[in-house]
Parts: sequence; C-alpha cells; structure tokens
Amino acid sequence: MNPSEQALTSSPALAPDRARTAHTAQSATGLDAHAVVPPPTWFERIRDRFNALVATDRFQRWSARFPLTRPITLRRSRALFDVVSGFVYTQTLLACVELDLFAYLAGGARTIDEIADYAKLSRASTERLLNAAASLRLLMKRRHGRYALGALGAPLVGNTGVLALIRHHRLAYQDLSDPVALLRQGADFRTELSRYWSYADAPRPQQIDDTRVAAYSEIMADTLPPVANDVLDAYDLSRHSCLLDVGGGEGVFLSLVGARHAHLQLRLFDLPAVAARAKTRLSQAGFADRVHCHGGNFHADALPTGADVISLVRVLLDHDDASVLRLLKRVRAALPSGGVLLIAEAMAGVRGAETVGDAYFSFYLMAMGKGRARRADELHQMLQAAGFRRSRERSTRFPVQTGLIVAEA
Repeated sequence: MNPSEQALTSSPALAPDRARTAHTAQSATGLDAHAVVPPPTWFERIRDRFNALVATDRFQRWSARFPLTRPITLRRSRALFDVVSGFVYTQTLLACVELDLFAYLAGGARTIDEIADYAKLSRASTERLLNAAASLRLLMKRRHGRYALGALGAPLVGNTGVLALIRHHRLAYQDLSDPVALLRQGADFRTELSRYWSYADAPRPQQIDDTRVAAYSEIMADTLPPVANDVLDAYDLSRHSCLLDVGGGEGVFLSLVGARHAHLQLRLFDLPAVAARAKTRLSQAGFADRVHCHGGNFHADALPTGADVISLVRVLLDHDDASVLRLLKRVRAALPSGGVLLIAEAMAGVRGAETVGDAYFSFYLMAMGKGRARRADELHQMLQAAGFRRSRERSTRFPVQTGLIVAEA
C-alpha cells in the first residue's frame, strides 16, 4: 500500500464544504495562502548567499576559467540559452512539419538541392532550416551533403497525433505573445484557445452545435490513442462488464477498449453534439450493438448508471477545482459499491517531467481560460472528499503524458 492509498483508507473523509474551502484556499503549489511562513533555514540562507555571488560578473568570468567549475558553468549557460531560444526551436519544428519533411525523408537521406526542390525553398533557406533541425536532433547530417531523419524526427513520421498538436500550437503562440498581460487578466483575457475550445467559456455547453465542436473533437481524437493505450496497458478491464467514458469525445478511447475487450458493454457521456459524432464513429467501427452514447452536460446533469467502471480521460485538468469536485461526486453517485473510477491525464509534479505540468500545461490552460494540471496527491484528496473509499496510482509507460489513478467506490 502506497502512502496515498494508506492515507485514504485510514483518515476520515472530508466534509464537502470543508473540502471545497480547503481547495479554494490553497494555491497551485498546495500551500495554504494564509499560513504563517517560517523563516529561511540555514541551508536556504547559504543558498541565497551563493546565488548572490553567482549573479556577479566577476564570479561568472572566474567560474568559466577555473577547470573544476568550467564544465558546470558551460552546461548551465547552454541550458539557460535553450530557455531563451525555445520559441525559435519550436518554430523550426513547425516549419519541418508544415513542409512535411519528416515524411519526405522517411524514404532515405536527400541532398540539400533535392530537399529544396521538394519544399519549394531557395537553397540558402533550405540549408538554414536543415542545419537548425539537425542541431535539434530532428534531422542529422550524412556524408556528401545529405540529410536524414534524426533521433527526434524519426518518431514523428506518421504520428498524426503529435503532428496535429504541433500545428495546433500556433494558437498558443499567439495567446502567449504577451504573457504578462495574460497573467494579469487571467480568465478575463479573450484568447484564441478559449475560442477554439468552445466549451471552455460557453454559458450553456450543451447547446454548442456540431460546427463548433468539430475542430477540437478532431484534435482530441487524433492525440488520444497514445494515452488510451497507456491506460489499457496499465489497467486490466477484463473483470468489468460495462464501461462509461465521461467526456469521451468522439469515442476513440471506447473504440480502443472495444477492440481489446469484446465482452465489455460501452457507454459514452459528452455534450449532445459531441455524443452524436461519437455515435457515428463507433457505429462505423462496428460497435453499434455494444455502445450507447448519452448527450448531456456533466456540470449540471446526473451521469447514467449501470456501469461498474467509469473513465475520465484527459477531462479534469481543464476544469477548476470546484467543478472537478462536483464531477467526482456525480461519478461516485453513478457507480455501485465496489465500482472503479479511472482518472488518466498528464499530472503536475511528475519526477523528471516537472516542466510538463508546471510550465506547459499551466500556461496552456491559463490561455484556454480554465483548469490546471494537478498533482496526484491533490486528486487523492478530492477523491476522498467525493466519497471514494481509496485511490492509488498505477505506473504507465509514458508518465510524461499519462498519469493514472484508480479509485474504488
């Protein structure tokens, strides 16, 4: 039993009002905004003094010359420059994707002139792009002036989900062009992402029509398979009889579930326009006799009952804490005793991937207009407050994109 699971099985459940108050009072770091902050420890004071020294020009010039500190100084300077230059790196990647270079080079190495002719660029511009992509390991230089796929470019060949996400990021680039304005205005700042994710600021999401849901439904469908396969590899659904996928989009997760588990009855709940699209997709995939798609708004409507396992795949992170807690309570009410909830999404605080939750998703969701990436322990506490008996984390192949929590009703 891990610490989170032990905490949930041994401590009393929080009252709903108390849980709501606690989560409202906490900042994104999990600290009480009104708590008394203790003075710095001796180690922190030493570190502050050292940082003040590092900030001086004299120390920086000395550390770059001294043999023992030179490797550290150079490594940190390169890391800092990578942060400064990050936007140029992403634009280099976007140019390669827009020109479809990865698919073109999948057939083998090509010369600069061949690539220039394919991309309809001048030779000078082509060489500039190829060298930039090679420095980022997207491509690699070969003998005789040829270029081929690099270690980071090869996995993008045919990867429709990641390619769609790279193109989609154009909207995020526009919204983050003035990050300070975005930080100061928060959800009141009208953004391209909030327009794209039409349910984010819609007063009545259930009334959104097919035209408005089509774009975001398609990108969700394109980018979901890797996450879905992570979940299905980590948790065995064979002991269950009926799965309800809440916020299930166009039914990609259910189609992958159905292909692996022929005995499982399938249910989907999403906005009416989205559920209609899911019904069409799942019927075309041959699951018409096993699936039922329910249209509604999980912020306001009770969830269908009858499933012994419910999934929330990439649903919670783009909603605020109060909405998440209400949804978890609705899920608990829809599950029988002993039923299971699966929460699958990118989470904050993942060791070795801290930038994913605390930087990427933090700013992306701010631009979108709501939600935040949460740490696993935050979700455990919310599950407890919603009435679940216990919850535990399951390891996945790619925790950078898929965190998985299993909660028991």
